[in-house]
Amino acid sequence: MKIPSTLRDEIVAHALAEAPNECCGMVGSSDGEARRVYPATNIHASPLRYEIEPVEMYRLLGEIEAAGLELGAIYHSHTRSEPYPSQTDINIAVPPELCQPLWPGTIYLIVGLAGAQPALRAFRIDAHGVAELDLTIA
Repeated sequence: MKIPSTLRDEIVAHALAEAPNECCGMVGSSDGEARRVYPATNIHASPLRYEIEPVEMYRLLGEIEAAGLELGAIYHSHTRSEPYPSQTDINIAVPPELCQPLWPGTIYLIVGLAGAQPALRAFRIDAHGVAELDLTIA
């Protein structure tokens, strides 16, 4: 995925503003490039997990579609650990009861705040496991 530095900065700013709790949101994209960030509210207000309330998720998906974009990524932050999917993240992406991705083809962006500088990484999470993806900051 390609993401402009301004959008990366928006996601990182959201993560820093919500710390010590995890932030979350969506990214609208087209042609493999992030075009707009859609911040959301973490209904758990927790440093250990995130979830977008279903009505808000539906509204954001409508905004993404109305803008002529597609859901390119779901993002959240890790405030105390590396930006790598936890088992909780994997279970959100691929619910054990479904055994398949909840949002097939969607990229998961994770902002890590545990290091000296925030780090943003991209992953594909599906029934085969976790695969890190190239993330180009333009």
